[in-house]
Amino acid sequence: MNKIITSAAAAILLTAGLAYEATRPSAAQEGSKAPLMVSFTDLKWTELAERKGMQFALISGDPKTGAYTQMRKVPAGTDNPLHSHSSEIKNVIISGVWYTGTDKAAAKDFGPGSVVMMPADWVHVSGCRAGSDCLFYQEGEGKFDFKPAAK
Repeated sequence: MNKIITSAAAAILLTAGLAYEATRPSAAQEGSKAPLMVSFTDLKWTELAERKGMQFALISGDPKTGAYTQMRKVPAGTDNPLHSHSSEIKNVIISGVWYTGTDKAAAKDFGPGSVVMMPADWVHVSGCRAGSDCLFYQEGEGKFDFKPAAK
């Protein structure tokens, strides 16, 4: 039980730190410092048009045009086939068991507190294991896309 509480606390602290770092003012903006503080209960969830059942809550930026930070919800039992993304993506798993790898046989499970950094154009499978929905913080260096791999 202590391990679960410790993992959850670490994930929350890491998420807050990553969210702050992603939205920290540049040197040119230093005169207008303002913290970013978002309560989980205030997040506005939207279903992803291209992936039924998956939801996101935007924290900063715009995943349709460039860099962003967001929270993601993925239903338990979701399997994403081989695909890639045009830009690097960082995920911090908060709950559920997320998996990813170069194929289903090589996929590794990542539970709460795990960090998964995927380079641009890395072809992989991913998903949320059965049993519990997945919740994670996601940071993208550029716009978000889902490019199915050629068969």
